[in-house]
Amino acid sequence: MRRPVYRDLLFATGLMLLQVATCYAAESRVALVIGQSAYHTVPALPNAANDAKAMAELLGRAGFEVTAAPDQSQNDMRQAISDFAAKVAARGPDAIALVFYAGHGLQIDGENYLVPVDVDPKREADIPLQAVRLNDLMNTLGALPTRMRIFMLDACRNNPFPALNQAGHGLAMVDTRAGASGAFISFSTSPGAEAEDGSGADSPYTTAVLSVAREPNLTIEEAFKRVRVAVNKATDGRQIPWESSSLTSDFKFFADDKGAATAPKPKATMVRSTDDWRGDLRGKEPKVAYELVIADDEVEAYQAFVELFAQSPFGPRVRLLLERRRLMLAWNNAVAINTAASFDAFLANYADSDLAATARKMRERVRNRSFGAVAAIAPALLAPTNVALAPTCPCSAPTTPAPPLKKKVDATPVPTRQADKPPRKRRPPPDDDVVVERGPPGPPPAYLPPGAVMEGMGVGIGLGGGFGGRGGGMGGGMGGGYRR
Repeated sequence: MRRPVYRDLLFATGLMLLQVATCYAAESRVALVIGQSAYHTVPALPNAANDAKAMAELLGRAGFEVTAAPDQSQNDMRQAISDFAAKVAARGPDAIALVFYAGHGLQIDGENYLVPVDVDPKREADIPLQAVRLNDLMNTLGALPTRMRIFMLDACRNNPFPALNQAGHGLAMVDTRAGASGAFISFSTSPGAEAEDGSGADSPYTTAVLSVAREPNLTIEEAFKRVRVAVNKATDGRQIPWESSSLTSDFKFFADDKGAATAPKPKATMVRSTDDWRGDLRGKEPKVAYELVIADDEVEAYQAFVELFAQSPFGPRVRLLLERRRLMLAWNNAVAINTAASFDAFLANYADSDLAATARKMRERVRNRSFGAVAAIAPALLAPTNVALAPTCPCSAPTTPAPPLKKKVDATPVPTRQADKPPRKRRPPPDDDVVVERGPPGPPPAYLPPGAVMEGMGVGIGLGGGFGGRGGGMGGGMGGGYRR
């Protein structure tokens, strides 16, 4: 009697596992994990190799087909990205593509770069030539029909290259909402800040991700809020991860049987104002309020906290976070607009920041570009031209006198109207009375009044006394020319 029960139990368990497998198979999860540890010209990053290995194992258990790419040169990294893009494209529109990167990252002129192990820069201009631009990676995957794209960057470590002493700290902001929807990006620390390697085998960021992501049925947004709080505690407030999302459906690293059977739901974005946050935080303990605003990581939340808890032990820390976030937002706007005026506006407020030197350089570059464009078209604008001398209408155009018209008319004189008789009704002359055609040059007939014939125009002859001129004018007008 027990066999049917065991059979039913095994069937139910198999069905549950099949639902989970079907969910992952439909999503077709693929991941690229890059760990840059053995740099050639700067000290190695042992944690980066450990982080990449641990993340590859976690993602494999989460249903991802993982491609590991350790210690990549520039050529190797570009090829790995290309091969990964081909794999994502082959999976179709339900694919979820995830890229995890551990290693050095830099921002140069407002652009973020992932640093291969073979770079050897002598100046900032070498980085675009020797590194891999983050936007190139994101655009490559963004051009493919995918369900979502996830980027996790443990790359905000300190700048190890002495020649790049004017590069900005950390990474520049990336707004996923500016591109195709369905993207999520996470930095190991705030934009413009530097992350720590930590004292363990893994960095504080990867350690937190490995712990939080294992919780079942946790959306990625909620997971990274918990990661942010965990990293903040582990570093005593020195490091706070950051993310930007344009996802339109939920993603979970691990889903239980209930979560696997639930269809993805469209996501709604709710923007909370400073007033909203002020109302939520009022009356709470400073530590509780601090963890709430850290988890949210928005300017409005930080502003409300500073207003309400400026005298608490967390007040100065949050004020620094708020000031740095505002600086990075202003920098992001200046780079996006990319005009001399936008960089002037940035420098007016942040002339002493670590990005000021880059802002001045980019301002001069934009000005030189504008001057170069003007110089290129100036010769065409200032060169002498004959446009003003060119004829604009027939009356101003110098022309060669056209041969006068030769008119054949009946030799019988035109009778004049008697003064005591009423004027006859005007009508155009018969076709056989006046014939107009061009002839060789010669004087007009003597009996035509002066001005009755104009060069190149039709001829009209009035019939009948004082109205002859007018009648002729009407007749000539019907012939298509100007008449007196």
